[in-house]
Amino acid sequence: MRFATVLAPLLLTGLAVAQNNSTNSSDVVTVMVGGTIDTPNGGIFQFIPNNVKASNGTVVRFMFTGMPGNHSITQSSFSAPCTDLEGGFDSGWVSIPNEGVQPAPEWNLTVTNDQRPLWFFCKQLIPSPHCIAGMVGAINAADDGDNSFDNYKQAASQVSPTEVDQTQNGLVGQGASASQRPSPIPSGANLFPDASAPAGSGSGGGSGTGTGTGDAPTTTSPSGATNILATMNSGLIALVAGVSVMFLA
Repeated sequence: MRFATVLAPLLLTGLAVAQNNSTNSSDVVTVMVGGTIDTPNGGIFQFIPNNVKASNGTVVRFMFTGMPGNHSITQSSFSAPCTDLEGGFDSGWVSIPNEGVQPAPEWNLTVTNDQRPLWFFCKQLIPSPHCIAGMVGAINAADDGDNSFDNYKQAASQVSPTEVDQTQNGLVGQGASASQRPSPIPSGANLFPDASAPAGSGSGGGSGTGTGTGDAPTTTSPSGATNILATMNSGLIALVAGVSVMFLA
């Protein structure tokens, strides 16, 4: 299948780069956002890799390669894995169609405090809460002990669907920050940086690719941002059905 062929080398690249523990400020750690029905260890609802190490000054580059997908990178806490952290970072939603897009949108997050673990999740609710399904990640999490990544992921799986938070935060978070929203946003992809922002309040254009801390204007409602997956073609229906079978197996 075409998407499997495209994704395979990207996964290998992401896994290799994630081993980087150097203090060089030019270091980049790559994380894939979303997968496909055929992606091992979680299908479409996962970050790949989901637990990375990154020193101060390292850029964690999130690449929206999942097909189809509508995902976010939203900072949370260990104690509330599917709730946005007050003052935390947030990429906003990025939707990718069934066939994918080229180039893939990227979101660059720079680590500013490597002495604390950084926790994040996808706040998408359609077709079911991605956070509960396992779409959570960490930067500099402990490998074992009470506050390990495995325990964080387990706690997320037990969150009630009604408790998954969709609050929109900014680009500057606790322990890491970004300077702009995901970009580029090629034809076929969509960015929902802040569905509640009034038209003209941001610093970007109508495409939603504005830079800085302001949010680009958008006419999409919060429900539109979360329901975009529901409007994709029948290929997604088959995809979701396959995921359901995989979870029940």
